[in-house]
Order: sequence, then structure tokens, then C-alpha cells
Amino acid sequence: MSHTDAPVGVGIIGFGTVGQGTYTILRDNAPTIARQVGVPVEPRMVADIRAAELAGRVGPGVELVSDARQVLESPDVQIVCELIGGVGVAADIVRQALSAGKHVVTANKELLARQGPELLRLAEENGCDFYFEASVGGGIPIISPLRVGLAGNRVERILGIVNGTTNYILTAMASGGGDLPSVLREAQELGYAEADPTNDVEGFDSRYKLTILASLGFQARVQVEQILCEGITRLVPQDIEYARELGYGVKLLAIARRIDGRIEARVHPTLVPFSHPIASVAGVNNAIYVTGNAVGDTMFFGPGAGGLAAGSAVVGDIIEIARNIRAGSCGRLRCPEFRDLPVLPADDITARYYVRMRVKDAPGVLAAIASEFGAEGVSIAAVIQKDSHEGVAEIIFLTHEVREKSFRDALEKIERLPVVEQVCAFIRVEE
Repeated sequence: MSHTDAPVGVGIIGFGTVGQGTYTILRDNAPTIARQVGVPVEPRMVADIRAAELAGRVGPGVELVSDARQVLESPDVQIVCELIGGVGVAADIVRQALSAGKHVVTANKELLARQGPELLRLAEENGCDFYFEASVGGGIPIISPLRVGLAGNRVERILGIVNGTTNYILTAMASGGGDLPSVLREAQELGYAEADPTNDVEGFDSRYKLTILASLGFQARVQVEQILCEGITRLVPQDIEYARELGYGVKLLAIARRIDGRIEARVHPTLVPFSHPIASVAGVNNAIYVTGNAVGDTMFFGPGAGGLAAGSAVVGDIIEIARNIRAGSCGRLRCPEFRDLPVLPADDITARYYVRMRVKDAPGVLAAIASEFGAEGVSIAAVIQKDSHEGVAEIIFLTHEVREKSFRDALEKIERLPVVEQVCAFIRVEE
């Protein structure tokens, strides 16, 4: 392609929160964007099945249609923004756009997690740009650093808070805001949680995002289902308070690291020491740590949700593609060679654990529990007895690092002990 001074046309498919945020930024910051690119970058079409009720939401010169095919077929649109989500219709739109030689920007984390390598290859085959900064971290730049800024590093570890909804909930619970159901209702009223919060509170959203980060960071084919995933639905204020007394905060973390030629990848609630900067990340904010063998530890922090935050990332991608169009350099960011590295089975993951039990307040109880832990190779780092009431005591154990299967096997045996009334909770610990 050759250099061009023609304005760049953008088509937005899906005019929900992120779509409207993207349009607003393109409209309000048009002079700034034009100076960045060297030519105007113009939203020319918006497609949404609710086009009739959205009339009046776009300005003059922008065509509002109900059929996405009109955007894909328009000669006035060079960049297609897929902002509808899901993996059905959205996947078809992205494939059709790339096959037609149009550049694509998406915020679709599930699509990227499930079909990312294939779509990147399709873009390369057609000489197109395919950017997806907004798929992880909202307004935080993290995809571009992994693809460009940190490309000279061997990435060793990725650790982060990548879901603003659950971080808001856990922050509120830690501040005495109530139990999970009550805080979730508050988050929904404030617009921080969806009407159906399953993807967030069960950890699925974080798992999609970790799939993307691990695939790019390690240049490996990581499948969604290979990642251990536990949400926050079993957390209660009591454990968050006990963790605080021990010097830890509780966060839903996405963790991936290289271990002896394999990848460990997991999403779950985690005790994080207050000395770690990620423990202080509050509200809907996200924070992602990336450790490279050359650069060391890096941290990316910012708002992880909201139309303007995600729209900012989408527009950043639009600007980069528009620069490439103007310079005649589209397709320069080639598809990584994704390797087939094995992902560590959940049973082989190693971690420290916090465990809370209700036991009979009687002599020999601790010895019986310690014996079962010891039989499975679980070493106890600390034991704390909480209040005893009517002959029942609450005990907290902190373990040293141990293999997941050994820990779970020990818990199964402990649950069968006559002196143990209930194993109430266990949470992994990340130092």
C-alpha cells in the first residue's frame, strides 16, 4: 500500500456502552485525533439492531443502520469496530471484515480467548490490522505492551486484577459493606455489575482475559478450559476480616507463569499481603503485573470498566490503524507463532493455603488434623484459634506451599474426622 492523505472512515457495529463511548471520543476529540494521525478519522456508520430507538444518538454525516452487513459492504469504511460481544454473530462479522480487506478493532474478550490465534492469522493473510486493546483491562494499555513494548522480553509471569466488578465487590466487603449478595445488588444499582453477573462473579470474565494475556505473553496456544477457574461466590465477610487480621487482602486474581517448560494458569480468590501494591487496588480499578526476564516487574493500573475507559482503548487502536493506513504500513504487526506448550493440570498447581474450620473444642483435635495434613505432605505454617462457643472452636490454618492434589486429598480426610464439624473455606495465598 502507498501513502494516503484521505480521511479514514470508521464503522461501529454495536452501539451499547462501549460503542457509544467510542463514538463520543471520536466526535469530541476529533481535532486531537486528526493531529495525531495527520488526517481526519471520521465515524461514518453505526450499526445496531436497535437503530430505530437510537435515532438522534449520532450526529450529522453518520449513518445509523440496523444491518451490520451495510457497514461491511460500505466503501467509505476502512476500519470496522466490532463491539457487540459473544462468539456467534461477532465472529462472523470479524471474519467477513478481515476477508474483505477491512481492518478490525474489537473489545470482545470471549472471541479473542477462543479464536484469537486464528483471527490474527486471517488478518495477516489479508494484509489487515486486527487490534483488541479493549479486550483486557478496560482503559489500561496492556495488549500493546505485550505485542510491542515488551516484545524483547521472555515473559515469566502475569498476575492481575482484571475484573472491575468483582474488585468493587471485594473492596466493599472489606470495608464492612455487607455480604456478597447485598454488595452485588449495590453494584448493579450503580451500573458496576450486569443484571446477570455470572460471568463476573464466577470468574469466567477473568478467565477469558487471562487466556488472552497468557497466549500473547507466552506465545502459546492456551485454551479457556485449561485454566483453573473459581469465582467469589463462596467468599464471606468473616474470611475477609480474618485475612485482614493476618495481614492480607482478598482479591480475585488471574495468574499465569512459566514453570519448567509448562504454563501454570489459574483464576481464583487469593490472599495477597498488604505489602504488595496489588492489595491496595480498590473499586472498579484493574492492575496487571507483567514480569519479563529483561525489564523485571512492570505494573499497569487504571479503570477496568466503563464506556469511556474501554472506548479510550478502542480509539487508541483506531488511531494506530489510521496511522498505518496513512503510511501504507498495514499488517506490519505480524501474527505471533503460537506454540503448543503444555498447561499444568490443576492437580499439579502448587500454592500456599488459608483454611478455616469449625471443630470440637477438645484435647487432641489439632493433633488429629495435623496428622492428616502431614500424611499428605502438607506442612502447616501457622495455626490460629478464634473464639470458642458451645464447645465448638473456629481454627485458621496457613500452610506452606503444597501441590493442589495433596492439599485436597488431605482436606477430604480431615472432613471425615469426627472432631471436625465443617471445613468452612479455603483460599489460596500469593506472596
